[in-house]
Amino acid sequence: MTLRERRGASIAAIGVIAALSAFALGLDAASTAPSDDRALYTQSELAAIFRLSPLGTPPADPTDGVANDPRAAALGQYLFFDPRFSANGKISCASCHIPARGFTDGRRVAKGMALGTRNTPTIINAAFDEWYFWDGRADSMWAQALQPLENPREFGGDRLVILHAVYGDGPLRNAYAALFGRPPALGEAKRFPAHARPATDPNSPLAKAWAAMAPSDRRAADRMFSNLGKAIEAYERRLVAGGSPFDRYVRALKAGDVAGEEAMPVAAKRGLKLFVGRAHCDLCHSGPLLSDGQFHNLGLPLLLGEAPDPGRAAGMAEVKASIFNGVGPFSDDPRGLAKQKLEFLPTPKSALGKFKTPSLRNVALTAPYMHDGRFASLREVILFYAEGKAASKGRLVGVREKTLSLIPHLSANEQSDLVAFLKELDSAPLPPALTRPPVAP
Repeated sequence: MTLRERRGASIAAIGVIAALSAFALGLDAASTAPSDDRALYTQSELAAIFRLSPLGTPPADPTDGVANDPRAAALGQYLFFDPRFSANGKISCASCHIPARGFTDGRRVAKGMALGTRNTPTIINAAFDEWYFWDGRADSMWAQALQPLENPREFGGDRLVILHAVYGDGPLRNAYAALFGRPPALGEAKRFPAHARPATDPNSPLAKAWAAMAPSDRRAADRMFSNLGKAIEAYERRLVAGGSPFDRYVRALKAGDVAGEEAMPVAAKRGLKLFVGRAHCDLCHSGPLLSDGQFHNLGLPLLLGEAPDPGRAAGMAEVKASIFNGVGPFSDDPRGLAKQKLEFLPTPKSALGKFKTPSLRNVALTAPYMHDGRFASLREVILFYAEGKAASKGRLVGVREKTLSLIPHLSANEQSDLVAFLKELDSAPLPPALTRPPVAP
């Protein structure tokens, strides 16, 4: 081979090596390039994920005729932060529903005038619910807003003292009248005593004062009381938060937006796959609210000193008996969906010990967890579901007995992945104007 031929062969060999190197580099680049996360999930898992987002807009509440009135929302926000309706003048709705804590209070159970018995649920996105309180004893947000006002453990107030507080405040009375018309003649002390309300004990001073009022005056007081609840609902309906990292991730998944799929970390994606897959969390935490809105008995053993709680069984009886339910005389649409909801309730016995499935949106902000606040962290909740529950009721915490798991066994790493996913359900903060007391009603 001549020198020229040898040089040609060398150049050709270098060209081949260069080409192979370029091909290898191309493979390496391809292997590290971002890939579409849709490949991580089965088709059924993707379908389940897509059912969880976006949150959308709250359904209408026809039982509250001012539910979407901005004037009612302004009045309701003023009432929400006003402590004058409590027996000691220090407690408002915001005392338990603290904006900085995701509209919860961080306590195991609520505390107002006295210690309560259940954990404070968030009111963020509550406009999507069908039933209110852990036991569903109210069927609308406005009916729910009324109960703490007269609960001795919460506000400790009574119907008439609350109405007098509104009537005696000029701007508050004017804001009420602009929405609902002229209030009752509360200045007439003989007709409207300083303190009165219906009570289970007919011999109590409050009950006697209430019974002494003319039926028409009692009805007028009830009407005004219900209107205050409707204004509070109008405010609370504005507390909607759905723009979480998870929502951005789902939007990217639907669009095949590979860059947008970086909205959630890898551990959270593994947790999401578990959530809609092997762990079956979405059987109860379903839909855009991540709650089925139903009531379930998890077989939680009683805590030390804790009395048995009938839960939904008692709640059904209460909501049916309330004059402020959706079919009552103060509902603005007693013949619509509210009528169907109350007509088709199951028997109370079938609902013993059942409590409402909470939404998981913003769940990392609302510790502690469960209706009695027994779990301090999300990890404790996942551990309970993963490692089992007490098989029989009425046992004390710490008693060893046969357990049944609620979901398939999860390793410690898988439990961490689920927690990582749940933390991606937190939304951006609400507008500051919605989270503080307004200067005027």
